[in-house]
Amino acid sequence: MAYLVTSSRVFPAATPNADPTIPATVRAAFAPPCPLSAAQQYTRRLALGHYENFSVLSALLPRRLRQHFANVYAFCRTADDLGDEVGDKSLALQYLSRFKDFTRACYAGDKRSPLFVALSETIRQFDIPIDPFLDLIDAFEQDQHVSRYENFGQVVDYCHRSADPVGRLVLYMCGYRDTERQVLSDRTCTALQLANFWQDVRRDIIERDRIYIPADSMHRFGVDEDQLRNGHCNDNYRNLIQFEVDRTEKLFEEGQALLPMLEPTVRRQVSLFGQGGRAVLQAIRRQNYDTLSKRPSISKMQKSRLVIRALVTGVASRFDRRSRA
Repeated sequence: MAYLVTSSRVFPAATPNADPTIPATVRAAFAPPCPLSAAQQYTRRLALGHYENFSVLSALLPRRLRQHFANVYAFCRTADDLGDEVGDKSLALQYLSRFKDFTRACYAGDKRSPLFVALSETIRQFDIPIDPFLDLIDAFEQDQHVSRYENFGQVVDYCHRSADPVGRLVLYMCGYRDTERQVLSDRTCTALQLANFWQDVRRDIIERDRIYIPADSMHRFGVDEDQLRNGHCNDNYRNLIQFEVDRTEKLFEEGQALLPMLEPTVRRQVSLFGQGGRAVLQAIRRQNYDTLSKRPSISKMQKSRLVIRALVTGVASRFDRRSRA
């Protein structure tokens, strides 16, 4: 039997999606189901091998949660790729609709692909509702027909579906279901998404004809679409990005209140996500808010320092807890 090649040959290839020009994650989304061990191997490889700023399976994460984080990450990554990597909006919408059908089928006990074979175990163990998964797909469907936003409220509304569900899924896996923690998680996840938008302004307009900077902000600072497309950075653009970075930083600050409410073994990993997003904002500042000439990035050394900081935070929290005992 033929096998789909991702980073390893782990499950049978889906015949209708054998076109090698289609990303492996997209073809894997609709591959026939396979044994649980192979499905879990696939989600782990996807989580370890993709291009995020920080691995979702870092040593900071308790071992008992690593497979589940990989399963959820694989869903998020696949849905994102279905929306962004297909290259045709109509086809992307078809794929996303089919992926939504697979998600609903999973909740009905029908595991139609390797991803859902693995993910079903996570859904069952943590009693995760379907809403966060469907919200993510809705956001990626929106990307196919909405490419401009009039105001910040509209951008934040998009983030509520494109980013906030991820944080809520993390909370479910960590054993938290209350509204208070979810609202604080939403602050950080929205901020992470916004930081990515300000980091990728040029890439978004050139590669996908999308602008996530609110139109009213652009008008306020005297920046137009042609300037973004041409990559022309001036004081107007710097002031615009500084304005967006500053209000994104405030969301990160509000989200910090979540950390003391988390058990220390998961607090370190969650804190790393926030620190990574704030490091992106700092990288933007170091470039004097010019995200058109060069994409701001975080070096390996900076990532290592953030991990060390998260570890120190975890050790300090344990020491403080013992002192109060």
